[in-house]
Amino acid sequence: MSLRYISNVVTLEYDPDKCRGCGVCVDVCPHAIFVMDDKGEKAVLTDRDLCMECGACMLNCPFDAIRVRPGVGCAWAIMASTFRGKSAPSCE
Repeated sequence: MSLRYISNVVTLEYDPDKCRGCGVCVDVCPHAIFVMDDKGEKAVLTDRDLCMECGACMLNCPFDAIRVRPGVGCAWAIMASTFRGKSAPSCE
């Protein structure tokens, strides 16, 4: 099941010109929003509306190719984890 939040409100911005293909965003994104292109040279966004705005991709991108402001998606993740009795993600 993929969790889509509110369409077209995600603050995620990705600049493929800055991407150097390290793949860190692919590894850290909990919703698999990033994948490597067919050549394995750059990251590609799959569906930005699946972004929960946790900021893991931005915080780990060594090339400053990704920007995101924690927002609605992250708030939902915090509430969902609380209801499930799990520790909440950090949205700072």
